[in-house]
Amino acid sequence: MLLFLDVDGTLLPFGASRPYPVYAPGFAPPVADAPPLLTRIDPSLGPRLAALRCELVWATTWMDDANVCVAPWLGLPQLPLVDWLDPAEEGAGGGVVSGLHWKTRSLVAWAAGRPFVWVDDEIRDVDRDWVSAHHPERALLQRVDHRYGITGADLDAVRAWVDANR
Repeated sequence: MLLFLDVDGTLLPFGASRPYPVYAPGFAPPVADAPPLLTRIDPSLGPRLAALRCELVWATTWMDDANVCVAPWLGLPQLPLVDWLDPAEEGAGGGVVSGLHWKTRSLVAWAAGRPFVWVDDEIRDVDRDWVSAHHPERALLQRVDHRYGITGADLDAVRAWVDANR
């Protein structure tokens, strides 16, 4: 089972009018020029994500910076990165769909028929509908609130779905 994981708005909350907690996992950021907002990411999410027993895959524009900065912060190993489809390929295999997230086709292609969970703050019903129509396996598209990032309730929903779909 794959778990596609976004960073901005998912692990790294933003956009709320409240102050964010600042986490210090007990070690210096993994690189000298680490993003300053890295300290908003709760390091306890790493073990909680690993406990889901899914193959974690970065589905983020952070690309390899997710492995250089975020994975060590969370205590996770290097994770595979989704290769995003070329924009010219975006319309292939299903035509143009208004409102479809630019990641959706790439994630379905990367999953290659395997069941998956996608955790992101920008998922909409059009993405769920497109995945249902174009992906032969089970999939959970778990939208999180960007102001808070992934919460215990989100993780509980993912765990319940993963356990029911193994």
